[in-house]
Amino acid sequence: MTPPRTKHGTVPESASELLVALAAVPAAEPARGRLRDAAIEAWLPLARHLANRYSGRGEPTDDLIQTATVGLIKAVDKFDPERGVDFAGYAIPTIIGEIKRHFRDRTWSVRVPRRLQELRLAITEANSTLTHSLGRSPTVADISVHLGITEEEVLEGLEGARAYNATSLSTPISSDGTTELGDTLGGLDQEYELAETRVALGPAMATLNDREQKILTLRFYGNLTQSQIADQIGISQMHVSRLLTRALAKLRNELNAGF
Repeated sequence: MTPPRTKHGTVPESASELLVALAAVPAAEPARGRLRDAAIEAWLPLARHLANRYSGRGEPTDDLIQTATVGLIKAVDKFDPERGVDFAGYAIPTIIGEIKRHFRDRTWSVRVPRRLQELRLAITEANSTLTHSLGRSPTVADISVHLGITEEEVLEGLEGARAYNATSLSTPISSDGTTELGDTLGGLDQEYELAETRVALGPAMATLNDREQKILTLRFYGNLTQSQIADQIGISQMHVSRLLTRALAKLRNELNAGF
């Protein structure tokens, strides 16, 4: 794209001059939009360069370049050359901030506190820097000294980083591919809900007399009918029903008293 002419008929000779020319054109003039597009395009190499610094961290490079371009556009729109600040010095923090927000807000499988997200980025950068300077993989102690934080904080950041990527339950884990990760997860065990009741049931059963205990055992463990219980004990079926009702009421009262 050929840089557009300014209202004075001259063509800016550099990307920096484009920004100066842009600032001099009133917002209402049609030429401002073309100057803005030209300035953004002229500085795109900077955005691409910064995006490539964060490649290889699990995000597509095209997505990073797009995010960096958003940061560049924000920098172009807010830059004021009259403040005497070089545009690159102003734009780089803006672009990097946009990239870091992308990693913080868009890429985590499980949301973790912002402090841990930023700590993960710091540890990743420190790991890359130290690997190059030390010629080996840095230890937790190396990263701790480099970042000026405790080893416990480094370990916390590494643990929090595990939330960055999630593994699908459909991931095959057997050599023949027939077993998936989800197949290894346990189901709901109803027996756990009954464990506490069983513990309390022992003392409650001890409050019943021998005949009541026997009737309950035959009914609920032996699965006998009231008529079959009556034949074994030598009483009527109606008597068994009354004893069973009374025994259950005693148990209910004992169990309710314990909670």
